[in-house]
Amino acid sequence: MAHSEDFTIDQGADVTFQLSLTNKDGSTKNLTGHTGKGYIKQNYAADSSTAITFSVAIPTPTNGILNLGLTNIQTDTMKTNARYVYDVELSHLDSGVNVIERLLQGHITVNPSVTK
Repeated sequence: MAHSEDFTIDQGADVTFQLSLTNKDGSTKNLTGHTGKGYIKQNYAADSSTAITFSVAIPTPTNGILNLGLTNIQTDTMKTNARYVYDVELSHLDSGVNVIERLLQGHITVNPSVTK
């Protein structure tokens, strides 16, 4: 089951989130062979062509860190005082089967920018 977390971000700013992933026993999750993806939409039914895509990086797979990012260009296009939905998934192959795990989900609110 995914962890739920709501965030507020600033319009026109670069945004980064760092997830430290662990196994059920508390040990660091080894992300070797894993890929991640995440999207932000205005609502669950929104067309995927309008989704904002998180950049996802796994800098050192054995340390369990997954970095998510949004550029200032992406956040500048987001409507202010709006509430978006998002989720982040991790996938890997296990015996030839693609296994997908939802890590994080929730809402994102965008604060307006004065300086442009």
